Amino acid sequence: FFLADIYAAGTKPRFILFYNITASGFVAGGRLFNTVFGLPYFESLLITAGIVVFYTFTGGYVAVCRTDFFQGCLMFFAIIIVPVTGIFKAGGPVTAFEKLYNMNANYFSFFTDATGVTLSATAIISLLAWGLGYFGQPHILVRFMGISSAKEIPQATRIAMVWVIFSLFFAVTVGLVGRVLLGDTLTGVNAETVFMVLNNEFFVSFLAGIIISAILGAIMSTSSSQLLVTASAISTDFYQALLRKNAGEKELVFVSRLSVILVACCSLALASNPNNYILELVAYAWAGFGASFGPLVLFSLFWRRTTIKGAIAGVFFGGTTVLVWKEFFAYTGIYEIVPGFIISALAIYIFSLLDQEPSAPIVKDFNAAEAHIKNL
Repeated sequence: FFLADIYAAGTKPRFILFYNITASGFVAGGRLFNTVFGLPYFESLLITAGIVVFYTFTGGYVAVCRTDFFQGCLMFFAIIIVPVTGIFKAGGPVTAFEKLYNMNANYFSFFTDATGVTLSATAIISLLAWGLGYFGQPHILVRFMGISSAKEIPQATRIAMVWVIFSLFFAVTVGLVGRVLLGDTLTGVNAETVFMVLNNEFFVSFLAGIIISAILGAIMSTSSSQLLVTASAISTDFYQALLRKNAGEKELVFVSRLSVILVACCSLALASNPNNYILELVAYAWAGFGASFGPLVLFSLFWRRTTIKGAIAGVFFGGTTVLVWKEFFAYTGIYEIVPGFIISALAIYIFSLLDQEPSAPIVKDFNAAEAHIKNL
């Protein structure tokens, strides 16, 4: 795993497996407090990090899950009400559509960019490849792993899909409504504050405060989940498994909390540049997680021949490919998750075949789980 990376002056942050998404959350928090309250960017970062670390540090998995539920409800409300209000501020759906179409008809074309240039096959594949990242996101998968009964999986799947469809659709709508109402007033990194600016334009203090809370909730939800997953991996998969197999519960809790603080500090260092684009940080981390763990999750579920050596090879080669591709082959225009996902899948397949077949008890457990899932 890439636990550290070089952050050279004048260059973009490279792929860091554990805390790039946490850093992007801190950047979003810094931009939130800076935009809404006018606080200096770095002070805003410290406030965001302090809030997230505090309840992750003290409450652990239960605190993160419970706050995620409440934050999710707020986010669902906010991501709908802001663009819908914007549409009616623009004169209604038909009028808003006409204004946007008159501004740039290319916004409504699936196969051209905003300038009218036809998207290449490379661009289309790269855009579609974002979907591959979902299979390897630990902060998403850990929620399904925490379900008390397999019978609840179908319901959880429906809830997750409804959330994704609504949130992504209205998130895009926020950007389009912003173009209609704000024009070109937001440029560069400030374009990522469009949701906050629209909120300040539309609502009085009370409702605006609730929506700001929803924005902060979105930041806290992802950041705390990442911190929790990282702390768990370091304390159990690394510290206990490799260094202190007989470590007691109190010792593991101490290591876990220390990990939260260290990862938060690393994330703050990455997020300290106010010119960071949130989307760039998220895209890099999304590719890293997706290519490292996505193929392994799929192979583990659907191919009983998968072995431990294949799993290790898939994680290593998937993550390495993303790192190398981003640094040396970005000029190709291919999103790094594409080669990373392919190489990881090939590594799992090849190294598993070179390894001994899984033992009979493992195959038996696989078959039993497969049969149980089919009966759900």
